[in-house]
Amino acid sequence: MPRLVLASASPRRLALLRQVGIEPDLVEPAEIDEAPARDELPRSLAARLAMAKAQAIAERHPDSFVLGADTVVACGRRSLPKPETESEAKACLALLSGRRHRVLGGLAAIAPDGRRTERLVTTAVAFKRLTEAETAAYLASGEWRGKAGGYAIQGRAAAFVRFLSGSYSNVVGLPLFETVTALRGLGYPVS
Repeated sequence: MPRLVLASASPRRLALLRQVGIEPDLVEPAEIDEAPARDELPRSLAARLAMAKAQAIAERHPDSFVLGADTVVACGRRSLPKPETESEAKACLALLSGRRHRVLGGLAAIAPDGRRTERLVTTAVAFKRLTEAETAAYLASGEWRGKAGGYAIQGRAAAFVRFLSGSYSNVVGLPLFETVTALRGLGYPVS
């Protein structure tokens, strides 16, 4: 059985893979700079980071399949951060309140023979207009920490979502259909 390495520190990505019966042999986060390049659009950012993560780990594990992914929340041409402070999270929520945004899931898989595949999945999400009390309660929950755009759809923020079109698992952190298809296409045995 070939080895699979997940190039991610996200516990959500690991849980999503397990949900579809894929158990990576190793989880090894790629230590790369995730800052957007000057004038880099969200689509390019998600795709570039996913491949950079996969490449960095594939160099260390050349005999393994490697899966890299990245999630970018975009409002228009702007990529929202993974907030590090409550004030950054509050700014993200204010921007998303009452608006539609896109969640871009970059996915890159590399086979032991060097073949590669990339996918970019877009999910449209719309939030209800948030009250000050809803925003304050969400910020107090701390659930926003380390989440693209400052929210976790699989948690309390689910109550804010009035519309979703596309892959739900993409918003959580990994588009499962596209992941399984990509791995299978490279020859990784997915049941």
